[in-house]
Order: sequence, then structure tokens, then C-alpha cells
Amino acid sequence: MQILAHRGYWTKPEERNTPTALRRALDSGFGFESDIRDYLGELVISHNIADESCQKAEEIFRWLAEHEDKYCFAVNIKADGLMDLLAGLLEKYHITNYFTFDMSVPQMVEYADMGLTYFTRQSEVEPDPVMYDSAAGVWLDGFWDTDWITETLIQGHIGAGKTVCLVSPELHGRLYTDFWAWLASFRLDFGRVLLCTDRPREAVAFFADKLKRSESI
Repeated sequence: MQILAHRGYWTKPEERNTPTALRRALDSGFGFESDIRDYLGELVISHNIADESCQKAEEIFRWLAEHEDKYCFAVNIKADGLMDLLAGLLEKYHITNYFTFDMSVPQMVEYADMGLTYFTRQSEVEPDPVMYDSAAGVWLDGFWDTDWITETLIQGHIGAGKTVCLVSPELHGRLYTDFWAWLASFRLDFGRVLLCTDRPREAVAFFADKLKRSESI
């Protein structure tokens, strides 16, 4: 199992998606999820509309390379037309331990055509993941509850050769401990499972016997 720090390893909400949080994640041995957009012809880290204060994404890829590509970068695509810029940074820094997700379906077609690694989505409003066959994995996101995320569902994706990234409920403002305990009880190949969480250090302690923290997806 791998733990992904949601928007970096932050200790205060205002640190989310900042250089401090993203660097702290890598230095603590975590992969992370973060958001990219474009600003004045360059990729930047930003959940919302980008401006001149945003961190340039190239710095993140340089940090990933400094850590020998050991930690997964879940790249949340927040705008159309980023493929060429992203592909250029991946090639420049020799990054292969990543996946993209959350792009529009027409953009997903282009990402697939370019050979970029992508995860499709499954949620209550997306019960049938699009472009499933060529996806490297599935981003499982329970917006309102997680009762539908069962051992059988996850096992089915793993059996189809997919990696599964689970969105921990606290990302939607809900309690997470029951879901973690339920997940830990599943009989799965946890080497094919990632958990995106706001509480990476706590998750390491909770899932200590299932961690696989330094492997590529």
C-alpha cells in the first residue's frame, strides 16, 4: 500500500499545495496529490485559478528527480491543453512514477493517445468508469459515503490489472477511521492500492503492516 499526501504533507490548511507542504511530503517519504494548471505558458501548482504567486511545477519535477523517482505524483489536471507541457517535464526529469487524473473525457483521449499514464474515475455519479481498458488505474471517490466501495469492487479492479487509489473520507469533511478499519479488513493485494489522505503520518501508523511506500505504481 502507498500513502499519498493530499496537496502535500501540510500541518495547517493554509499550507496546502505550497512548496513547504510538497517538499515536506517527499522528505518524509510520501508521494502526493497536487493540482496543475498553466500560467503564462508554464505549468504551475494551483487548485484554483492561477496567478503569478503560484509555484512553478518544474520545481516539483526536479524534486521528484532528486528523490530518484521513488514517490508517486498524482497529477490532478485542472485545465485543458496541458499535455505537451506535462510530457516535456516528465521526459526532462525522467519521471515515470506518476499518474494523471480528473481531466475531461476529450482530454483523456488525448492523454491516452500520447501515452501518458492516466487513472479513470469511479464515484456515485460516475458508476461506469470511462476509457477503463487503457487506464492504468481507478480513482475511487465517495463524495457522500463509502458504503459502495467494497472488497469485491476493489478486487475486481485489481483483477483487471488496475491500481486503485482510494480517496479518504476526510477529504470530503467526513470521519475516516471507520473506513480505514473497513479497508484494513479487506483481503487484497495491497501492493496495488493507494490511499490519498490529509493525514499521511496517521495513515502510516494505522496501515503499518500493509505499506509499500517506495514502489512505482
